[in-house]
Amino acid sequence: MSNRNSQANKQAARERLRVERERQAKKERTRRQLIVAGSVVAVLAVAGGIGLAVANSGGSGSGGSGADVWAKAAKAKPVPPAHTSGANGTTVVVGKSDAKNSLELFEDPRCPGCAAFEQNVGATVEKDISDGKYKATYHLGTFLDNNLQGTGSKNALSALGAALNVSPDAFLKYKYALYSKEFHPDETGPDKFADDSYLIKVADTIPALKGNAAFQKAVKDGTYNAWAMAMSTEFDSHKDVHSTPTIKLNGKVLGSQTPQGPVAPSSAADFSAQVEKDLKK
Repeated sequence: MSNRNSQANKQAARERLRVERERQAKKERTRRQLIVAGSVVAVLAVAGGIGLAVANSGGSGSGGSGADVWAKAAKAKPVPPAHTSGANGTTVVVGKSDAKNSLELFEDPRCPGCAAFEQNVGATVEKDISDGKYKATYHLGTFLDNNLQGTGSKNALSALGAALNVSPDAFLKYKYALYSKEFHPDETGPDKFADDSYLIKVADTIPALKGNAAFQKAVKDGTYNAWAMAMSTEFDSHKDVHSTPTIKLNGKVLGSQTPQGPVAPSSAADFSAQVEKDLKK
């Protein structure tokens, strides 16, 4: 092989290498373009799904989502749950009927202060009721749906009606679960209580409600939607209550007074001390 032929071969080899590198570079550019295009399609698909979900959010036929659902519920005749009394079943009293003392609790399901009270004092209230120290009357409002936007307070109240229809104990335990650190939504976060499936998920932590087909049907069908609206109206009728939670024992507000209104006891010990002081013996 002559020297000239060797040089020609080397030059040919370099040219083949250059062509192959260009081919690989072009292939890589095409691959990146396809990835970017696919990502854009995926983002658009997600955005479209979100838009569709938002567009459909007003059409729930049961509990939570549509303003039209709750407008209709406000005009409908309430179906009172079992274990209620009074006009439209808006008197909800839990405890021994012969208890000498009466505790009143004014709460809103989405209220963060109510959640804090229930997390710190709820178990004490439940035990006191069981021991006959007092019976408890529950006034449940939905004003935070207007303040925070959404329908979670109304929908959770309707679900609480379904729990009360099962038993007063199921009602108390479900209310306690809804206010728990695990399940209570952040005030500025998503309106989780507007979602029936979320309310059923919480209910599945309560033995009496877990897998309870009648309870779940009532939640999904919005059986107690009109009752929830009636309860909210009853709550609003108490013009001396300006904040939640407001806790009264025999008509006296418990807690400390501030310019913004009363602040409920923040600990079980503080609550029990005030209760013992004002109990009718």
